Amino acid sequence: MPERRLQTFLLIVVALVLTLPVLAVFASWLQWDAASAQILGEMARTVLPDYAWTTLRLCVLVALGVAAVGAGTAAAVTLFDFPGRRTFEWALLLPLAMPAYVVAYAYTDFLQFSGPLQSGLRAAFGLQGRVFPEVRSVGGAAWVFVFALYPYVYLLARTALSERAAHLMEAARLLGAPLARRIRTVALPLARPAVAAGVALALMETLADFGVSSYFGIQTFTTGIYKAWLSMDNRVAAAQLATMLLVVVAVLLKLEHRAQKRMRFAAGRGARAGSAEAQPVRLRGRRALLAWCICALPVLLGFVLPVLFMLRPLAADWSVLPWDRFVQWAFNSVRLGAISAALAVGLALLLAWSLRRAPDVLTRGVVQLAGLGYAVPGAVIVVGLLLPVGWLQQAAPQTSAGYWVTATVLGIVWAYLVRFCAVALQSVQSGYSRIPPSFDDSARMLGTAGLGLLVRVHWPLLRRSTAAAALLVFVDVMKELPATMVLRPFNTDTLAVVAYQLARDERLGEAALPSLALVLVGLLPVVLLSRTLRRAS
Repeated sequence: MPERRLQTFLLIVVALVLTLPVLAVFASWLQWDAASAQILGEMARTVLPDYAWTTLRLCVLVALGVAAVGAGTAAAVTLFDFPGRRTFEWALLLPLAMPAYVVAYAYTDFLQFSGPLQSGLRAAFGLQGRVFPEVRSVGGAAWVFVFALYPYVYLLARTALSERAAHLMEAARLLGAPLARRIRTVALPLARPAVAAGVALALMETLADFGVSSYFGIQTFTTGIYKAWLSMDNRVAAAQLATMLLVVVAVLLKLEHRAQKRMRFAAGRGARAGSAEAQPVRLRGRRALLAWCICALPVLLGFVLPVLFMLRPLAADWSVLPWDRFVQWAFNSVRLGAISAALAVGLALLLAWSLRRAPDVLTRGVVQLAGLGYAVPGAVIVVGLLLPVGWLQQAAPQTSAGYWVTATVLGIVWAYLVRFCAVALQSVQSGYSRIPPSFDDSARMLGTAGLGLLVRVHWPLLRRSTAAAALLVFVDVMKELPATMVLRPFNTDTLAVVAYQLARDERLGEAALPSLALVLVGLLPVVLLSRTLRRAS
């Protein structure tokens, strides 16, 4: 019983830790008064329509782009066989290693009016004025997001098509259907739920972004939240904007869950439809070249070119690079990432073990809350953490809560746990799904139960899953920008924050070093994911 009570207490604490920021954002509506109404009314007449229209245009462009690129590349490597197909299966994952704001810095440095491309074209052809449209625009931001986020759609669509499309395509071929009709009537309908789920994930990342929108000067809801809080010094306005953004994200999350359910249903139906092994369609000549170009362009635009653009200033002048400070920035990033990864994995093990041991209402509810954290934008978490601090300081001016949240690693690690505990939990639960319940029954018959069961039986079987969970959380923390920028302690600049600050100051050559370091770190989970997919196939 004491162990059971301790478990219940820990679950309640975890639930409070993971839900307080979101609850605080919604509780801001209780502060409604005449001043708040006047501020919100003025915002509704001035900036809110611009925020909503810009965000809507950006989301529409990103949704269309990631759906086309992700579904097209998934269909190419799954349904067809052409030279280089095996290489593209993993190379199409490489843009996952590129934070979207790093891609924005790279393209801006190369394509802006004073960049090497436009300057070279003006000098070579005697042109005047701008050669290309302005990169820092809604269209430019959509370009960045499409080629940074299409792997979400590619991964889910590829899995869907590889599981159930090949044999159905073969059956349609035997019935005399031409290739175009087989793709249109068989492959695309099967991939539609996966594409919808991937698009929803990409849109959640787009709405949560701060680096690209702020750097390009685009007035989205996320940048509006930071302006209302930091520039206008208005907590209520920031909280209301955060609430609106959170509602939109909740709708996208609901759509993603519905699409995932449809994927599972379609997978079961497809598995019963036939079990014959079907081979991809062999392409030759122009069709093979077209498939090769469809797969090569996203890799080129989403990874290869941004890396080359960032390497150019490094190769041009090594002397301007802040090598002495780079070590400190890297140390701060690694330290925060290691602390957050260890705590997130610990919470994930507690939640997964509790759910395995006693799947009661409390445990299931806390696990569901932890699973939703990844969908909460960093801007909302920042507002949700700082609002209670402000309320507490108003009620008790002598309290030191503000110091602990804003001047130590407590606040930033708290934000990381709310945001990324879901990543660790998903990996740990995946590991638990491969441990048969009979192992638990055998251990109990031999006298091992409670925490002993976790330590002696589960932990040796969960080491690979927990290592993968720690790696994923570590990399996500390294790349996180909005929460880190506001909540980091004094003199604790990270690689992500420094890259953003240097790029904002037009010191893109110096921003290349921390940006490329983030790309190298981001390659680690991409390699892990590609190896997992290769073993599965």
